[in-house]
Amino acid sequence: MSRQQESNGSSTKADRFSRSGFILAAIGSSVGLGNMWKFPYITGEYGGAAFFLLFIICLIAIGLPVLLAELAIGRAGRGNASSSFTKVGGPKIFGKLGLLQVLAPFMILSFYAIIAGWTLHYAVLSFSGTLYENNDFGGTFSTFTGEGYLPILWQFVALAVTGWVVIKGVSGGIEKFNKVLIPGLIILLIILMIRAVTLPGAGEGVSFFLNPDFSKLTTESALVALGHAFFSLSLGMGILITYGAYVDKRQSLGTATLAIGAGDLIYALIAGLIIFPTIFSFGISPGQGPKLVFIALPAAFSAMPFGSFFGGLFFILLAIAALTSMVSLLEVPVKFVMERWNMGRTKAVVITSVLCFLLGIPAALSFGLVPGLTSMGSRGFFDWMDFIASNILLPLGGLITTIFAGYYWKNAAEAAGLKSVWFRIWLFALRYVAPILVVLVLLHTSGVIKFG
Repeated sequence: MSRQQESNGSSTKADRFSRSGFILAAIGSSVGLGNMWKFPYITGEYGGAAFFLLFIICLIAIGLPVLLAELAIGRAGRGNASSSFTKVGGPKIFGKLGLLQVLAPFMILSFYAIIAGWTLHYAVLSFSGTLYENNDFGGTFSTFTGEGYLPILWQFVALAVTGWVVIKGVSGGIEKFNKVLIPGLIILLIILMIRAVTLPGAGEGVSFFLNPDFSKLTTESALVALGHAFFSLSLGMGILITYGAYVDKRQSLGTATLAIGAGDLIYALIAGLIIFPTIFSFGISPGQGPKLVFIALPAAFSAMPFGSFFGGLFFILLAIAALTSMVSLLEVPVKFVMERWNMGRTKAVVITSVLCFLLGIPAALSFGLVPGLTSMGSRGFFDWMDFIASNILLPLGGLITTIFAGYYWKNAAEAAGLKSVWFRIWLFALRYVAPILVVLVLLHTSGVIKFG
């Protein structure tokens, strides 16, 4: 492929997904660390099964309509996450607003690579047995993240693997990568789920996850569920607009949307059936926050037969989930750079990856090694990056998509491939339901409004 073909969005076999390859790549972007790392602890904090049911409702009623809109914009525009809005005939202001959906994945990738590095490091520690030589798992985690430069090395490894995949292109890199890793991910999920639900006392964890207690539901839990539906489906961060540009015109976007949503939901379900039976079996609280994965679960693995093996499999599972998402995150700014500056893919990947790495260094050092980065007002550098990207940029990106598709895009029905009845339902959701709820999520996550 020539540089001009790479950067101007012209149609070639090398820059298009196959039908199955697109769905696997899109599922790969959604089955990241969010559902395995974040979903269990927010489910534990907000009521277990009742929260999971809320998450399902939000995913179907709001997440899927916005997902379809992003895919349709991308396929119709055949541009990057910014230019696609204007290429389909939208006002120029949406092209500028679309830059938020380029900035968001760039920022997320910068700190996401750090967590991916942690998972790689912990997989090595677990398989070698080193992780279980000392029962002070909190101390182990604090020492690793806050007293040395090893996290930066693992951050570099994660970004290097990601960059290597993206350099190889859409069909030769991203699609092939996901065709290998997603089946491997499924196998690991099944193995770990069987191990978890067969542990002594696992039934209590399954009950907590699957038997709803609606008395625990609040307005806040509903907004958190909606916010996580956005995050887990990779909405508002330009990924699905970018991937949509690589989709064949003959592929049904409606079918693809349902497949991606189902993949995300099944992954969340199995994640819950791994985490909750395991922690309940060993008397661990389900509401421990992010520490659950790197501190509480190693304690559980240390107490079970063949724990180092199953712990290693678990962290390999996390690493695979992280890397498939990182590939999607990197492709968004790479496509923008290629198109904006007429740049070849390899050069765009190298420049973008280096900038992500440099931005991520202070985040990696903000867990105690550099006090000035650890406490910057109410948060450390890492937490500020996460807060800005996840709680502000993503809801804004989703809001831009819903307003554009709902009010400004004349050919939305044709691009989405929806018939009259389904189009009216979809349009109603985009015009009157999604914007209101997304604004509430934005106001809530940014701290403007609070609910009891």
